[in-house]
Amino acid sequence: MIVELDTPEPGGEALSVPPVVQATPVRRVQRDGATIERIEVLAQESPVALVYNGISHAVMMASPADLEDFAIGFSISEGIADTRADLGAIEVVPVDVGIEVRIELSSRAFRHLKERRRTLAGRTGCGLCGVDSLEQAVRQMQPVSSDLKIELERIYRAMENLPDQQTHNRAARSLHAAAFATPDGALRIVREDVGRHNALDKLIGAMLRGGLEPGSGICLITSRCSHEMVQKAVIAGFPVLAAVSAPTLMARRLAEAHNLTLIALMRRDSALLVTHPERIV
Repeated sequence: MIVELDTPEPGGEALSVPPVVQATPVRRVQRDGATIERIEVLAQESPVALVYNGISHAVMMASPADLEDFAIGFSISEGIADTRADLGAIEVVPVDVGIEVRIELSSRAFRHLKERRRTLAGRTGCGLCGVDSLEQAVRQMQPVSSDLKIELERIYRAMENLPDQQTHNRAARSLHAAAFATPDGALRIVREDVGRHNALDKLIGAMLRGGLEPGSGICLITSRCSHEMVQKAVIAGFPVLAAVSAPTLMARRLAEAHNLTLIALMRRDSALLVTHPERIV
């Protein structure tokens, strides 16, 4: 971690959210023994606690940006809130050991949360940390209802344009991205994070805040496609999920069962249509 959050002296400046990336001196060692002193840009990982109505529920390692989006997307994709209406004010508060995101949760949703409360003290974007039963690993979900049709060439175009929109990853080369593109291939929203689950949650939250309908376009991710990514995409209502890497078998099964078009191994000249290819023209 490049930036540490220190407790301020009395009368000193208040803590602030650290930058997403930070330059730091390193020594590059060649195989032949030569060394080069240089400056390298590294991605920040911050402990982010999601606190609902004063009770800390989850601690995730995440990039310290777009945390309001993260709070909304995580709350929806993890089933803590059913709709955006269940979430009230959101406050991002730097503390001496990380960042607290304090979320007002409706009384109905909070009662439900307390009934199934678990602690997710996890690594970067850990998808199942804290799940205490096999039944919790795969949730009950409604199939995707969107009847979207899209040309494959438009998806290629969106994926090819995505690296130019990954500003933090261009600097640090270690952040995942999740993006929303319209059927014409235009990128509308891009979110980055050191954790692939976090990036997708941030995208879902940004879309809810912006009033964008997930069923009207496609979701692109720059990571492998595990079953948690499919779950989040289905819950959000994306009809198409396109990934640069391969899916797991469970991801394929979930996508097939829930009417999600899953595209994997997106390359400049090929793509793998894993499930429901009828949406792709």
